[in-house]
Amino acid sequence: MRHRLLRRAMPLPPPTPPPPAPRTPGAAGGRLFASLPPPPPLQSRREVHVWYLLPDELNDGSQLKMYMELLSPSERKNVLSMNGENLQKGAVLSRALLRTTLSRYTDCKVDPRSFEFKKNKFGKPEILWRRDDGRMERPLHFNISHTSSLIACGITMDTPIGIDIEEKKRKTAKSILSLARRYFTPSEVDYLASISNADAQEKEFIKLWTLKEAYVKALGRGFSGAPFNKFSIVLAASKGIRISVTPKALKEDSSCDCLSENWQFALAELNSSHYMAVCIEDGPRPSDSENGQLPLGLKVWKTIPFLEETLVSGTEAVKFIS
Repeated sequence: MRHRLLRRAMPLPPPTPPPPAPRTPGAAGGRLFASLPPPPPLQSRREVHVWYLLPDELNDGSQLKMYMELLSPSERKNVLSMNGENLQKGAVLSRALLRTTLSRYTDCKVDPRSFEFKKNKFGKPEILWRRDDGRMERPLHFNISHTSSLIACGITMDTPIGIDIEEKKRKTAKSILSLARRYFTPSEVDYLASISNADAQEKEFIKLWTLKEAYVKALGRGFSGAPFNKFSIVLAASKGIRISVTPKALKEDSSCDCLSENWQFALAELNSSHYMAVCIEDGPRPSDSENGQLPLGLKVWKTIPFLEETLVSGTEAVKFIS
């Protein structure tokens, strides 16, 4: 499904300075989204929607300025503090993608500029819904991941999500096994060491890293709060990708209290250039489901906010690995 808006039909948000906080939904945001079809609803906790964009496709100055107008004053200050145009551009696009994507899942009733965010103690951002502003709290969860060449935003309903993307041709300064011994568990090191082909070994390392990143982001902990060497990703499992946490780690390290094995994964090649891992909490399982587990429902769109969207699930742009 492809949808393109004509530039002449696209009113710009009001110029700076922005309205004083707290910012309230404005008419302009509604008009911007009026011509965009809403995404299909997230109907269960096992559904994940991913929206991604390619920064190299977005070079129009007026378009980037429009995206900058969506950001909060603190977000703009953070962008301008970065060194280099590419870093600034990536930060603007990341926040604009997040804000426009979240607005879609409120039926565009919430202006992209109006969202406010808070962080948990490990730094993971969440939506800050204010009870006194007349908006009903929605159980939306999100996570962002980006490289210099691709930015992705994952959305779920009423369940934590972690998403990570890594370039397939990512190069490492040290040998794969040296990095694995430093960051991974012994079983993961053994798995990588059993792969004789250097290219294949590197690919499996990047897959494991991507899955581990998605997992700790779903936990809301990040690398410091859930060290990679405290849990294993099992890729060759007959029941799909799974987490393995050793009882020894749980007993000897209090930082491992957050680790659990009730998580579900999807791993895919995205845009032929990246690995994408998605992780969500695995909820109650129906007793009659195969192996006690239902598949994760994943839909993926490629987008240029306000201008274009393409459903790429089921195309060459998304190739599921597991």
